[in-house]
Amino acid sequence: MTKAHGQGPTRVPLIGQFRSYDRGWLRGDLIAGVTVAALIVPKNLGYAGIAGIPLQNGLYAAAAGAIVYAIFGTCRQISMGPSSGLAAVAASAVSAAGITGEQDVASFVAGITLASGILFLILAVFKMGWIAQFLSKAVVTGFLFGAAIDVVIGELPKLTGTEVTGSNPIQELWSWLGTLSEAQPTTVVVGAIALAVVFGLKAIAPQVPGALVLVVGGLLAEALFGLGAKGVALVGDVPSGLPSLQVPDGQLMWDHVGTVALAAVALVLIGFSQTAGDARAFAAKHRYQIDINQESIAQSMANIAAGLFKGMPVSTSLSASSLNDHSGAKTGLASLTSGVTVLLTLLFLAPLFSILPKPVLAALIIEAVVMGMMNVPELRRLARVQRFDFWIAIAAIIGTLMFGVLAGVVIGIGFSILWLVRVATHPQMPSLGREPGTQVFRDADEHPGDEVVPGIAVIRFDGGLFFATADALEDRLREVIQSTPGLTGIVLDCGGINFVDSQGAAKMADIVILARESDVNLRLTRLKPAVRAVLERDGVIERIGADMIHGNIHRAVEAEQAAAQKRPDGAAGAPQ
Repeated sequence: MTKAHGQGPTRVPLIGQFRSYDRGWLRGDLIAGVTVAALIVPKNLGYAGIAGIPLQNGLYAAAAGAIVYAIFGTCRQISMGPSSGLAAVAASAVSAAGITGEQDVASFVAGITLASGILFLILAVFKMGWIAQFLSKAVVTGFLFGAAIDVVIGELPKLTGTEVTGSNPIQELWSWLGTLSEAQPTTVVVGAIALAVVFGLKAIAPQVPGALVLVVGGLLAEALFGLGAKGVALVGDVPSGLPSLQVPDGQLMWDHVGTVALAAVALVLIGFSQTAGDARAFAAKHRYQIDINQESIAQSMANIAAGLFKGMPVSTSLSASSLNDHSGAKTGLASLTSGVTVLLTLLFLAPLFSILPKPVLAALIIEAVVMGMMNVPELRRLARVQRFDFWIAIAAIIGTLMFGVLAGVVIGIGFSILWLVRVATHPQMPSLGREPGTQVFRDADEHPGDEVVPGIAVIRFDGGLFFATADALEDRLREVIQSTPGLTGIVLDCGGINFVDSQGAAKMADIVILARESDVNLRLTRLKPAVRAVLERDGVIERIGADMIHGNIHRAVEAEQAAAQKRPDGAAGAPQ
């Protein structure tokens, strides 16, 4: 297990960081912490809006995530808090459970947050972080894109002051289009200006915190023009004060245990992949090591704390973490400062958000999901590099839009597993030819001008030889035997075989019999020691014959050519 530099063996990495703390870092840590807080406070109001919980609950989660991760995390630049993707999963879970009522929704979201924290802890204890690899990048890209479209459609009525119906985003969009004639003019103007401001700043001055400008502008607009009196809906009461410890409603969780479990799995898969990747990137940049297992514990503790303090799911925020890094963060003190600043905001500034116009909040949410979840460049890259991955992403988008965000995650996981099974069970087995004038053998399809040795088929097997691939190897060699007139020998390049199981070894014995019955010599080359050991224990090497095992393809081909010369029909195997 690797440890971050200067931490020591403690499970509280922040203590290790403080033991080796350089006073010259203090200014950078404090500035970074306050700067990040200025970014995440308005953004987390939007994330709470996505999840459908009281706005202050988003700040509760932001404070809990930042403070707890600072204590338990090993990455010194990460900023932990709610994100648009996790908020979309929470909102979908609420919708799937059919829960209404602000308090029940808040308790349910806190409950799935707590459940995800517990699941993170289980993965950490059993060191099962690898499970997150079952959600491929293509699936995550598609799922987040679809979830973003879902969120944007859900926010459109707030920009027009209308009500919509529908059980999925497509129906909601159609319903919204039908209500445009009833749109509230002032609300439309406020929403249009808000969208122009937040997206305009992103395009013209990306270094300016657009979310902060938008929130401050919205508050000033209400104070100066009395938008609420002119028909623009306002956010409503946002109380001041710190969150209190509160265990989510256990009966509510039990009544919807299936949805809770599915949401927790989705949150862990998405959250772990985000945090682990960002932590590695920042650690590499600043030349220290992280402990991935400890990162799981840190994310577990952060989500447990967020769930117990009426919050929502938390994970790393790349934008906030990058700002933290660029602002001079050197240790977890920066994240600690961010969390404390959010708490001070809750104590003294929270009621100000009560007069925030809902169209402004909707614009804030739309900008967050469009810029944070709609990864068009990645879709283009997938279409260019691997078309199958692109279509997996498109399927995840469609599944999310048609059946909901949680269903989109399930569909995505299913596609990922099917793709994994397909790749594992269809190893490449190309025919090889010899580069003219050399002893190098390479893929004949890629190099059609290479020499093919008469009477000898050279096949390379790329992959593990186990229960899922053994039949494929036999079928390939049988096809070669049946389709190659005058074949005297097969050279099987085993350099790509990393492991073999008992079924693979048994199948190799069957292939030996197949070759002998077809009057064809079978020669193996480049056997790895571990693979050879398994074949020896099963008696396969003895059946093949030690003289049929060669160090490289060239030697195997030479030996087969020499053997073919001794046959009664030796001319068939003679060299050109």
